[in-house]
Amino acid sequence: MNLSEIMKSGIEPAMALLPKKMDTPEAKVMLLSIGMQESRFQYRRQVGGPARSFWQFEEGTQKSRGGVWGVYLHPASSGLLMNLCTARSVVFIPDDIYKAIETDDVLAAGIARLMLYTDPKPLPAVDDTSGGWATYLRIWRPGKPHPETWSSFHTQAQQEVV
Repeated sequence: MNLSEIMKSGIEPAMALLPKKMDTPEAKVMLLSIGMQESRFQYRRQVGGPARSFWQFEEGTQKSRGGVWGVYLHPASSGLLMNLCTARSVVFIPDDIYKAIETDDVLAAGIARLMLYTDPKPLPAVDDTSGGWATYLRIWRPGKPHPETWSSFHTQAQQEVV
């Protein structure tokens, strides 16, 4: 899937279901950059792993507070996630959400945006490649990060959004 397609079929519809203040160019650049870094917008299921969606969310656990569970439990995102699940006809239970994000790109994009929203730091500027990388590492905590690809992906995301 190319960037224009995921913007139209996933990110923009997700933003329409979230508070207007979340729909920013900075958020869209991060969502595109992270999606490209995680899956190249080709894989909704992690190759050889448990993660789901283009943004490669794991289910996590109540104890780990990671992945879907993290967004589900965080006070800044929990109510918004409940509204998003209602709008997408998904039961507000982490296991059901985790299963749904493999095929529901709107729900997956919404959860990815909510994950970014749980960070107490502001999103980096659209043209802040190194700040974007730092945010990605801090929020996604990738197991095998690939810093050599980030700059190119971030530039493509900027061009799509700006």
